[in-house]
Amino acid sequence: MEGYLDPQDGRRRDQPMSCPHTGYPQWVVLHVPHDSAEVPSSVRGQFLLDEVQMAAELDRMTDHLTMALFSDPESKLQVVRAPVSRLVVDVERFACDGDEPMAARGMGAVYAVTSHQLPLRRPLSVEERERLMREYYFPHHARLEAAFSCAIQSEGYCLLIDCHSFPGSALPYELATPDLTRPDICIGTDPFHTSAEIARAFVMEFERAGWRVGVNDPFAGALVPSSRYRSDRRVGAVMVEVNRRLYLDERTAKPLPVFSKVSGQIKGCCMAAAAACRAPERLE
Repeated sequence: MEGYLDPQDGRRRDQPMSCPHTGYPQWVVLHVPHDSAEVPSSVRGQFLLDEVQMAAELDRMTDHLTMALFSDPESKLQVVRAPVSRLVVDVERFACDGDEPMAARGMGAVYAVTSHQLPLRRPLSVEERERLMREYYFPHHARLEAAFSCAIQSEGYCLLIDCHSFPGSALPYELATPDLTRPDICIGTDPFHTSAEIARAFVMEFERAGWRVGVNDPFAGALVPSSRYRSDRRVGAVMVEVNRRLYLDERTAKPLPVFSKVSGQIKGCCMAAAAACRAPERLE
């Protein structure tokens, strides 16, 4: 088995085996919420960081290259990608701060602090926050809802794969131990929308390929549109997070030479796992 040099600890590790790469089932929707580093000029003035600080924060908080890691250009798969950085609006958070646990740490849908819990932007008026939500948050969720509706209408079922990456060492906002060894892959689940079959399929495929897998570790949950959240059994969801050190030089945010190989393996595992899950025609 071909090896690779782990950039985190300098040790040589086995390269995970390739997973079957046969294409995503038609009922799958990919959600790519944190891949963008775009900060529109119209909102740049809200932020307290200078250009160097802003670039560093974007490097820390962006799920770099997750669009390329998960999506398949040859597939007709529906992909919903947020067009702006999570520093502008985080489409993964609940719209109302009262429903969002991270809002207590200043990181609701509209962040007030950085990954190091320092001031990120000036205080916003109610109107400014509403404008951000109206321009970036709600249109994104409308696109996601449309993708779900299309899959359910044509296939009778929809499986959302929530596509993320995470830093090799915990950032301060995570309230986790920075030097704790993190898995290669994190599978996030929801008690209503992630069946045991879905969770088992994704864990098994990544483990079979040789990855070290954590379930809801270091992050938990899987996004579902609010209109169907905890109410529609035709909607399945799973979060897949990839440790950035496997494909990225985290000091420069540039892809490692193994990026293409890792990307193919991630796609293959997700495709195989999705195909192994309950097919729409077998749902009651």
